[in-house]
Amino acid sequence: MAKKSVQAVIPRWRYYLVMLFLASLPLILLAKIAQLQILPSQERGVDFLQNQGDNRSIRKVSIPAYRGLITDRNGEPLAVSTPVTAIIANPQQIQDKDLKRLSAAMSLSEVQLKARLKRYRNKSFMYLARQLPIDKAESILDLNILGVSSQKEYKRFYPAGEVTAQLVGFTDINDNGQEGMELAYDTWLTGEAGAKKVVQDRAGRVINDISLIKSARSGEDLRLSIDLRVQYAAYRALKKAVKKHNAKSGSVVVLDVITGEVLAMVNQPSFNPNDRSYLRQGSIRNRAMTDVMEPGSTVKPFTILAALESGKFSSESLIDTSPGYLKVDYKTFVDPSNYGELDLSGVLTKSSQVGTTKVALALNPELTRELFQRVGFGEVVGSGFPGETLGSLPAYRKWDPVTQATFAFGYGLSVSSLQLARAYAVLANDGIRREVSLVALESESPSSRVIGVEASRQVRYMLQAASSRRGTGKRAMIDGYSVGGKTGTLHKVKTGGGYDENRYMSAFAGLSPIENPRLVTVVVIDEPSDGSYFGGLVAAPVFSEVTGSALRLLQVTPDQINVNRTVASIPKLIRKRGES
Repeated sequence: MAKKSVQAVIPRWRYYLVMLFLASLPLILLAKIAQLQILPSQERGVDFLQNQGDNRSIRKVSIPAYRGLITDRNGEPLAVSTPVTAIIANPQQIQDKDLKRLSAAMSLSEVQLKARLKRYRNKSFMYLARQLPIDKAESILDLNILGVSSQKEYKRFYPAGEVTAQLVGFTDINDNGQEGMELAYDTWLTGEAGAKKVVQDRAGRVINDISLIKSARSGEDLRLSIDLRVQYAAYRALKKAVKKHNAKSGSVVVLDVITGEVLAMVNQPSFNPNDRSYLRQGSIRNRAMTDVMEPGSTVKPFTILAALESGKFSSESLIDTSPGYLKVDYKTFVDPSNYGELDLSGVLTKSSQVGTTKVALALNPELTRELFQRVGFGEVVGSGFPGETLGSLPAYRKWDPVTQATFAFGYGLSVSSLQLARAYAVLANDGIRREVSLVALESESPSSRVIGVEASRQVRYMLQAASSRRGTGKRAMIDGYSVGGKTGTLHKVKTGGGYDENRYMSAFAGLSPIENPRLVTVVVIDEPSDGSYFGGLVAAPVFSEVTGSALRLLQVTPDQINVNRTVASIPKLIRKRGES
């Protein structure tokens, strides 16, 4: 007999209970969502979730500040900041599958990229590349690689390149001044970075700017005293001379007598600050301010000045240099030939060692040294330039006659090219010492009188004779302009002491025009080795080229002096000045 099937009967109340439960699930879910997203007081509620989301996507990023512009006195740019891009990465997010594409875009091998990422594997930030052109950076970002993003920054560019390299200096990759005026005025040029809040995606790319926290403040601009036109002229002439004479190095300084501003300051060898991959340490130095030399015969005008101040000599005093040499204790001072009797102008014109020695021995050495100090030897220029040298001016204790004599023609003390230019500016400025400036001035620099007017003018006219066709500096003459200056041919000091007979430094220091000087120029050529080493042959022609170009560029009116006629009348002019 077949069994009857039994159909299970579900109680009605149980059915409704199940339906009620299922219907309540959406309500429970909505309540939970409301609890999390609406009710702020709940633990791990809306505030917690919002903070967690913000922590993962909202970032505070820096806004780089624009570094101040450096220009010449006429506004020509010498240092400019240009916008570039840094590629940054989170090494922990970069996946192996993306390394090949990323390394190719960055022009690296995959092995190199892996090695760099490995060094930062425990970090969440690293630079993949710095200071990339914007288009190059965009090509990398367009790959949309997780963990790779960008950051705005600035790169310094130097339009004048090697012409102003040692003076302007350069910055490092973080835009901090490292050399030259970039370092000296780093605080002035450096701006203040700003900050803003942004939304970033998982890869670190900025999706949206939320708010500005602080605006970036640009650095202040700096206007230097140099005239880029004069700087170029000086650089060309110096580079040509150093190459021609196969010299080790050289420097030129051009000083504005009226204001005390440096109109040009160039050095050789130089370097390209825009490409420092082949940079040599020796080419960084601003030799005109950091290197010292014994000035040699270029300081003889100041010994003659001391003689005039002493009252023991006048412009007409005669010095007997016969027979062409003079023995003082253990040393003999020799002239190239027997010049016989010379007045003070003749002593400078012929650069007579015998005549200078006799004048020096007749003077109080302490007063001679004091005059050297008055014109600025042994004192810093005070420009604030990094590494600016003090030079040396030995204290007087009781010099023996040889020391007294050699000091008078520039041995035993040391100066920089700029210090020598400042001293000559005293002669050019009728005895007024004006402080030197590397920054353009709105008015004349501070000044004080250190030498009498007439004595300064008499020495100036003597310097004109020294730069005439009769003097050692005849190659310094400039067409249309009168010139006064003094040559110097200096034996270099040996490492172990004493002087090297085969290594020289050639120098010329001078001013122009004579009556109302506008410029002082100092030229120094270190170790010319082509056979010519006298200051009149090596440095004087550079003075003529540089100063002549500068006078014309500055539109200084030529004094139209007939040089041949004037040379004959120079002694009369000196006497006339002394009598007036």
